[in-house]
Amino acid sequence: MPAQFDINELHWLLDIVQSIDVGVVVMDRDYRIEVWNSFMENHSGIGSDEAARKSLFELFPEIEPNWFKKKVETAVMLGTRAFTIWEQRPNLVHFKSYQPITGLADEMYQNVTILPLRSTSSITDHVCLIIYDVTGVAINKRQLESANTQLRELALRDGLTGLLNRRYWEECLEREFARHMRYQSPGSLVMFDIDHFKRFNDTYGHQLGDEVIREVARITKQLARETDFAGRYGGEEFVVLLPDTAIEGAMQFAERLRHAVARLNIDHMDEVLKVTVSLGVTELHEGMTTHQELIEVADKALYQSKEKGRNCTTQAEAP
Repeated sequence: MPAQFDINELHWLLDIVQSIDVGVVVMDRDYRIEVWNSFMENHSGIGSDEAARKSLFELFPEIEPNWFKKKVETAVMLGTRAFTIWEQRPNLVHFKSYQPITGLADEMYQNVTILPLRSTSSITDHVCLIIYDVTGVAINKRQLESANTQLRELALRDGLTGLLNRRYWEECLEREFARHMRYQSPGSLVMFDIDHFKRFNDTYGHQLGDEVIREVARITKQLARETDFAGRYGGEEFVVLLPDTAIEGAMQFAERLRHAVARLNIDHMDEVLKVTVSLGVTELHEGMTTHQELIEVADKALYQSKEKGRNCTTQAEAP
């Protein structure tokens, strides 16, 4: 009776191994396959008879032998389980994803457990791999991370223009100012606003006014470098921080921007409307003690441009 019970128990265990929704692979110490369950058959397209006694590396050439053998041998030596997780390595073997998440994952994400198996003589002569399909978990986590990244990005940008919002832009300015003070690197600031914007808004309406702001912002983004910090400072007022740029380069940038805006055509019914901008430009210098001083100097230069008749660029006077 006890022997019969053991045989039945083994039969049940084999049924369980074949039915569970994880991959089960048992290998000898030469990495040759001895157990290959239905999960492995279904996802690899390789039957258990075909897989039997073949090397794991022959069946899956994508597995890096040196890395995998080191992982297995460490588990065998310590007599403990070892693991690989999808965050560190998306998968051990390349299986197509059949999760109902259309188009979000071509391959199955996997967690893998490496389990040393001891014989009745306490010798570890086999190793079991348990392969878990965690595609759903991985995709959900990556979607959440992407959503959080987008939310963070939205929190840093102005909703109308896509430029940096004032609060975040001032944080960037403060960091760059501290960097300048430490390394004595050059840096310049361009501050500008749209000429007679209130009159434009009152005449043509806020919807067209918003379109003008968007178009000026678009031109600003086109002309700014990836390393520059372009922001919307107020209603129709903009700022561009130019790191590692001396005053001459900042003046050239400001003039390119002024001319580009002047060429802008705003279609309104049967009219083509034009807008201009006035700009103030300054650079970091040793006499400044806070980043706010840089804003104040640029704002003063901008005011001088308005006094000159607008649609011009004024360089702040040297201290």
